[in-house]
Amino acid sequence: MSAIIQPTSLLFDNSPEPVASLNEFALDEALDALDPLRHLRTDASDSTRDTVVVPSQPRSILDETIRLTFPADSPLVSISLKVDASHGCGGIAWPAGEVLSNYIAFRGIGYLQGKKIVELGSGTGLVGLVAGALGGTVWITDQAPLLGIMQQNVTLNGLQSCVSVRELNWGETLSSDIPPPELILAADCVYFEPAFPLLVQTLSEMAIGGSTEILFCYKKRRKADKRFFTMLKKKFSWEEAYDPNREVYNREAISLLTLTKRP
Repeated sequence: MSAIIQPTSLLFDNSPEPVASLNEFALDEALDALDPLRHLRTDASDSTRDTVVVPSQPRSILDETIRLTFPADSPLVSISLKVDASHGCGGIAWPAGEVLSNYIAFRGIGYLQGKKIVELGSGTGLVGLVAGALGGTVWITDQAPLLGIMQQNVTLNGLQSCVSVRELNWGETLSSDIPPPELILAADCVYFEPAFPLLVQTLSEMAIGGSTEILFCYKKRRKADKRFFTMLKKKFSWEEAYDPNREVYNREAISLLTLTKRP
């Protein structure tokens, strides 16, 4: 079992931007472009990497179906989920998605009933599926290669009446058939550094002032992630969501934040 390392800080809201050379950032971005998953994998042979806080992901998950229940201590929702690593990182169920799913299930059916909800970077669609099962009207979104697996999971769970699949590339014009949401969900969207400003842009354009609730679940993996939060705080403020399980997932370097758009 891989050791879990307790981070000294997860939120970065008042943390200064680390001093690093432009060459270091340029190298990181070039390597990210070649291998977007490199920061999600453990490589003990690479002594230049930041401290790794996530274990190696299995490469053999191909067209499997798993079953997940939420909340874990008193199941209210059960989701069948097709997972397939051939789609890349989005085709796998990641810990932050499970944390966010558990949280919205913990809040109960009344929390989401009748709300218009958009999930960003949905991957398999797990969080949005849970939101739909809890009574929300949900649009799960991601890039084109993942639309198929998301649609399979909607059908697998019989949620076609309340969960819709849409293509959404961060930074591009928002589709007219995705309405302004009352709630935005995002889990494990901070991993590919060139996409940081695009994600902030999409969050900002989709949020309607202070009336749009945003739940943002994030797993710390490397020091460069602070660049995302430096960009984010120009548009948003945030605080940790109240969750009785927070101490448990904080030990795994996961934070669940509520974002508020700045005036």
